[in-house]
Amino acid sequence: MKIHIAHSPDSDDAFMFYGLASGKVPTGELEFVHVLSDIETLNRAAFDGTYEISAVSFHAYAHLTDKYILLPHGASMGDNYGPIVVVRKDGSRHSPEGAKADGPTALDGVTVAIPGTLTTAFLALRLYKPDVQYVVMPFDEILEAVRDGKVEAGLLIHEGQLTYEHEGLRKLVDFGEWWAERTDGLPLPLGGNIIRRDLGPELISRLSRLLHDSIAYGLTHRSDAVTHAMQYGRGLDRNETDTFIGMYVNGLTLDYGERGRTAVLRLLGEASEKGLIPAVDVVFAD
Repeated sequence: MKIHIAHSPDSDDAFMFYGLASGKVPTGELEFVHVLSDIETLNRAAFDGTYEISAVSFHAYAHLTDKYILLPHGASMGDNYGPIVVVRKDGSRHSPEGAKADGPTALDGVTVAIPGTLTTAFLALRLYKPDVQYVVMPFDEILEAVRDGKVEAGLLIHEGQLTYEHEGLRKLVDFGEWWAERTDGLPLPLGGNIIRRDLGPELISRLSRLLHDSIAYGLTHRSDAVTHAMQYGRGLDRNETDTFIGMYVNGLTLDYGERGRTAVLRLLGEASEKGLIPAVDVVFAD
């Protein structure tokens, strides 16, 4: 039986699925097909139930509960760090100090390049500044667009969170920090793995265990898993790749725990109250 696992072509996802992709985690008669695509494309494919298992943004999950439930393993959460809004260091009236003093008003009249309207990064931006002006572009073009002056500000996800200063950019707001400050230290849930409801409880439970085992294998065979993940690091050296992986593949990834589940409920609850997403009945697989 073929099971399609769709995830981003990023070092953290590659690390997470190393155990399955390398064959180190036995899967019996199940054949896993890994489909790699950017997160916004995966978000939209999930509306059609395209893949049995898929990484999606929590923002998108709020619209997918009729077809999918959350797997209890594989979440990416920013624990006092997360997506950031950046501007150029030179030639800009904006500064990190100004943003800290003025909060969302630092983005008044500023158009922010975002990586997709279904990303959790964009949901956090709208919670922060509901009337934000934005333009959508591929996530891996945003950093350069800000650097080259094509856009005033950019919402960075993935490796750009580590490399923006090298490109002459500065941070206005880190949404992981902002979220932690206002929630008494909760992590910011960004993405999770979902599984199609129609697979049935027995197969869902089995696949859930296999995903757990894949993440656990990477964490206990870190050097080999980092080596595998480096091919998806987009310019990061080994130390930077390891740092980035550590940000988004950790204990919360292995299992949400009470803290992680509370964070998901808080994020989706607040977004629903503000009319940004529909009311969500969060369901986790076993």
